[in-house]
Amino acid sequence: MHSRTRKLIGTVLLLVWVSFYALLVTAIMHNAARRFGPVGEPLFYAFAGIGWIPVAMLVVWWMARPDRDDETD
Repeated sequence: MHSRTRKLIGTVLLLVWVSFYALLVTAIMHNAARRFGPVGEPLFYAFAGIGWIPVAMLVVWWMARPDRDDETD
């Protein structure tokens, strides 16, 4: 797969992932806001705010791989 194709697919994957993750975190917090309390709510948002990064790192790592050279010398 060419680098340009991987970057296009990776960009779409990142956009879909971040949108899904944001909706998921919002739904969780909307349903559980009363249980977390005033101290737990900022902690939840702090951890949820960095929760999308591992998946994004994997996608960016995959996108940044060099192309396989088809030339055999």
